[in-house]
Amino acid sequence: MAPKAEKKPAAKKPAEEEPAAEKAPVAGKKPKAEKRIPAGKGEKGSGGEGKKAGRKKGKKSVETYKIYIFKVLKQVHPDIGISSKAMSIMNSFINDIFEKLAAEAAKLARYNKKPTITSREIQTSVRLVLPGELAKHAVSEGTKAVTKFTSA
Repeated sequence: MAPKAEKKPAAKKPAEEEPAAEKAPVAGKKPKAEKRIPAGKGEKGSGGEGKKAGRKKGKKSVETYKIYIFKVLKQVHPDIGISSKAMSIMNSFINDIFEKLAAEAAKLARYNKKPTITSREIQTSVRLVLPGELAKHAVSEGTKAVTKFTSA
């Protein structure tokens, strides 16, 4: 509730409807929600949304696997680092493998006239795309991950 209390004064300053904001917390939320939409579309944002507005004004955020690559590296070799160029290569490699597996899984679903890609299509695409022993290990790790996910 404390963050909501901080947001209400910010909503009261530009808005002329102070009584509506004070009557109910729902009324206090609505002007703030209305402000978020223009902040996402426009270049100006309210003071409470500095981080979100900063992202919109600056670079576009790009999703990468870099943090996961680094975590796995530290599990395997805790004392070894990785250069930014090597990290970029690894990220490109993972994106490439992901695209190949997704395309193969989509083909399999289409061949079988199924609208959904399931774990079965992913497992089959892994067997088709990855060579020999690597495919066996990948299927084993994938099965283990799915089992852990469904049990938790």
